[in-house]
Amino acid sequence: MAGPALLCDLPDTPESLLLRAGLVLAPVLFVARVVSVLLRFRSGGQPSQPGRTSPDS
Repeated sequence: MAGPALLCDLPDTPESLLLRAGLVLAPVLFVARVVSVLLRFRSGGQPSQPGRTSPDS
């Protein structure tokens, strides 16, 4: 979100709005991503013994 405000010469109002939106959205999206990865890890998405197959296969 803040990329255009940092790279381009924009008027003051759009520049400040983009910077503020980036400052708000970046931490929110970071926390959402960390929580989703932790929940996926907790739900047992990882095998108990990587690289090994069960005798039935």
